[in-house]
Amino acid sequence: MDEGLVKIRHERSVKDFPFLKLEDNEYVEFAFKRAKIWLNLILGSLAAGLIFILLAFLLVLMGQESLDSIGTSFLYIILGSLLAAVVIAGLFTIIVYKGNKLFITNRHVIQMTMVSPLANSLNMIDLSSIEDTSFSQNGILQKVFGYGTFRLSTVGEETTYTFKNSDITQEELKAVAKLITTAKTYDDKDNVFIVS
Repeated sequence: MDEGLVKIRHERSVKDFPFLKLEDNEYVEFAFKRAKIWLNLILGSLAAGLIFILLAFLLVLMGQESLDSIGTSFLYIILGSLLAAVVIAGLFTIIVYKGNKLFITNRHVIQMTMVSPLANSLNMIDLSSIEDTSFSQNGILQKVFGYGTFRLSTVGEETTYTFKNSDITQEELKAVAKLITTAKTYDDKDNVFIVS
C-alpha cells in the first residue's frame, strides 16, 4: 500500500481509537462490537423492570388507605431500593456490553474483554501468529438473529481467542483471513513480501 495512504489511515485510526496505542504505520481495518440484539435485550429488560416497579408504586398508592403510615413507608423503601437496583444493574450491563470490543489492525488483533466494570482484560496478538479463524453459530436464536462466536487460533501453544455474541459477516471473515495471510508474507521492516 502507498506510504501516504498508510499514514492517512494511521492518523485516522489514532484519532478514532486513541485508547489503542497503535504503532507507527498501524491502522484499524475492522472494529467489532457485540451483536446489537444483546443491547436490545438489555434495554428491553431494563424497561420491563422499570415498568414493573412503577406499576408496583401505583398499586401501593392506590391501596394506601388500607395500610398505616409505617407500612406505606416500608413499601416505598422496598420499591425505591428495587428501582435503584434495576437502574444500577442496567447501567453496569450496558457498560459491560460496550466494553467488549475486537479490533483488527494491519498488524494485530486487539481484544478488549470486560466481565464487570471492575474486571477487564486486553489481549494483543500479532496477525502473523494466527493460524486459523472461524465463526460458529449454535442454536436457533443465533441463526435467526445472525450472531455467534468468532474464534482466532494461534500458532505454537494453540491458544484460542474467542469473541462471543459477534455479528461478523462472511465477507468480513474472509477479509480477516486475507489480512492474516498477507501479514504472514509481509516483512514490515524491509517493506517487502516474503516469498517462500
